Amino acid sequence: MSDSTAILVAQVEQVSPPPIDWGALTPLLVVLGAALLALRAYDATRGPELQLWHTFVPDELGVEQIDRSDWSRYLRQEDALFEQVRRHVSDRLPPAARIPSNRYFEGSPIYPGRFEHDWNRSYEMRPAGKPVGAVVLLHGLTDSPYSLRHIAQRYVEDGFVAIGIRLPGHGTVPAGLSDIEWERWMAATRLAVREARLQAGADRPIHLVGFSNGGALAMKYALDSLEDPRLERPARIILISPMIGVTRYARFAGLAALPALLPPFEKAAWLGIVPEFNPFKYNSFPVNGARQSHRLTVALQDQIARVARERGLEGLPPVLTFQSVIDFTVSTPAIVRRLYASLPDNGSELVLFDVNRRAKLGPLIDPTSTQALARLLPALPVSYRLTMIGNEAEGADDVTARVVDAGATEETKQPVAMTYPAQVFSLSHVAIPFPMDDELYGIQPTDAGNPRFGVSLGAIAPRGERGALMVSLDSMFRISSNPFFPYLLARIDEVIAEPARASGARPGGARRAGPAAEASFPDTDPEFDEMLRKAQDVELDSVVMP
Repeated sequence: MSDSTAILVAQVEQVSPPPIDWGALTPLLVVLGAALLALRAYDATRGPELQLWHTFVPDELGVEQIDRSDWSRYLRQEDALFEQVRRHVSDRLPPAARIPSNRYFEGSPIYPGRFEHDWNRSYEMRPAGKPVGAVVLLHGLTDSPYSLRHIAQRYVEDGFVAIGIRLPGHGTVPAGLSDIEWERWMAATRLAVREARLQAGADRPIHLVGFSNGGALAMKYALDSLEDPRLERPARIILISPMIGVTRYARFAGLAALPALLPPFEKAAWLGIVPEFNPFKYNSFPVNGARQSHRLTVALQDQIARVARERGLEGLPPVLTFQSVIDFTVSTPAIVRRLYASLPDNGSELVLFDVNRRAKLGPLIDPTSTQALARLLPALPVSYRLTMIGNEAEGADDVTARVVDAGATEETKQPVAMTYPAQVFSLSHVAIPFPMDDELYGIQPTDAGNPRFGVSLGAIAPRGERGALMVSLDSMFRISSNPFFPYLLARIDEVIAEPARASGARPGGARRAGPAAEASFPDTDPEFDEMLRKAQDVELDSVVMP
């Protein structure tokens, strides 16, 4: 070592900060933790009281029971669950809860049992002729099979059997999510795929469609099938707003429920206690729901990294994802960086819906929102097709698709022949799987004057004073249907029309773009990172968040 180097090292050592004495800080950290728990306990004593649907937990099957079950047994148990809810909740409602806005009141117009079909339940749709394949549809957290029914119907029209399974803990009462583990959701996914194979027949393709939390389940099943030869391998995967990652703060969600160990603070087990006025989705949200979603995404990300490292992901089928660049529920960057950066060149595609750059909201638009797409894009080339749906701030109103093929560095533009509605500034996490005329969530429902499901939540545009509604005005502003839904269906039609091929084989034999791990991303700036931090949250919205 030269004298000058030695002098420099000595100077660095002199100015280096002293090591942190964690032992000395332990009492302070304990006091701070106790204070936070005390604050959480105090906060839990305020707000609405728990109702029957927050305290009664139906008897769901366990993992081993589901793995030993067939479709008919699962449906029989499901019937028993809904009968339990009727006897323990609906039949025992106090007078104050027997109101039209309560989905558990049998006299309510939103009571699911009065509809021609209760979309909280698992379903199986069959085509008119012999099936050409089968699709398994996996809904999101706090949601029900209702959310993917339009996509299921399109598959049926194209000759597929559609299997829409109600995941354990869902469709009954919010308390069902207070005592559930994500492993049971995975067991139900395996059951649905077994039923899909039985109904489709041998050698017919099986597709997986996953929405939000269901997207994580679809991807995890596909990865499991690479490592377990007993599992059927899907031919295609379609993801809608997939929960590949959630906020890093979700890992501490379980701590929020610690005061609930003491009966006076039982409300601490809930992140939201909200009236249940949505017939096909929970509004209230238990802490355990957030905790299980976080556990699932951690397991998924670990498996993606491990399988990519140990054996590669070439056996995965092509993945087609539809995602809004602005998403307040899941991490859009995690989709790009944790999932797509690891995919082989197998024909996968990521479709990103940009913000409306012609929205007439002036200074109300956060400037960082218009930067979201640019900051998400990886350095080119990448191993998948990248499609960006959006418009320009100037010029024609029409939306275009900017497409960068796998291995390419230049984009091409394709007309979409659609426009952004003037007052819609972006899509949302919950909007993508619903058409604009959806009877419950659509902005333009087919029969708003006589709602098919008792209420048209998507068409409500309230104006008034704070405090008058049972929910926040912020939640009512969130768009819950997709003006580009016809484009989504057209893209799914393309997937269905493709001839069956071995999983992982790229159509046309195109060359690989190079190892996905080599893809790089632009540096982020603090302002944009702060926006993303705010936008990455577990599914806490209390109105229309599947």
